Amino acid sequence: MLNAIIIDDERNSRNALRQKLLNHCTNVLIIAECENGEEGIENIEKKKPDIVFLDVEMPRMNGFTMLQQLKNKNFEVIFVTAYDHYAIKAIRYSALDYLVKPVEIDDLKNAITRVVEKMNIAKPNARLELLLENIVSEKTKFTRIAIPTVQGLQFIKIDHIISLEASANYTKFHLCNNIKYTVSKTLKEFEDMLPSDIFIRIHNSHIINKNYVEKYIRGDGGQVVFSDGSVLDISKRKRAEFLKAIGYN
Repeated sequence: MLNAIIIDDERNSRNALRQKLLNHCTNVLIIAECENGEEGIENIEKKKPDIVFLDVEMPRMNGFTMLQQLKNKNFEVIFVTAYDHYAIKAIRYSALDYLVKPVEIDDLKNAITRVVEKMNIAKPNARLELLLENIVSEKTKFTRIAIPTVQGLQFIKIDHIISLEASANYTKFHLCNNIKYTVSKTLKEFEDMLPSDIFIRIHNSHIINKNYVEKYIRGDGGQVVFSDGSVLDISKRKRAEFLKAIGYN
């Protein structure tokens, strides 16, 4: 049984989420409900939940500020929010979960399943610290990303990524110093997350970091040569987009 706290300033949202948890998530026990960040801090410190359902936008103290003020973050967080591109990108960078209001039952069930899986591979503290680090960064200029690997979660610097390669429903990360990781997420998911001013989709199977491109070789689509000597093909339909991204007219 997972002990949970709901923190949301909107009574209707709390009621709706509570009812969905009671009806559809029998492994979750609600031990407290809070209408602001101050109550949230008090109840988290006193009752030590396994999961916190946390509204992002609340008056006086939003969800991120509340997390910053907690000394111990030994619990999982599922954020509940109206759609906000910046906040959601920061949450995804940190390998945390979010639900968009109004919360769909299937999304709720899936989020809880993912949280349970993550509880078995990595402590939440590091992921929450990464989130808070990214939240205070300039928008879209996050410096690190958390990626799920076979061993657990790996925290990597964005500027250490040379390229990403699609492999069915997996993505292979190619990093500096010949380091590689395979992640059980699609290339499209990372294309949506990574900064588009640095990372370019050059092929159905490849996204590259343009800062590592050493040379462009002309051809039907052409090829890129990286500083480590590796070579990748550019698809014909991606050629113009690639040349524009690197400032070649």
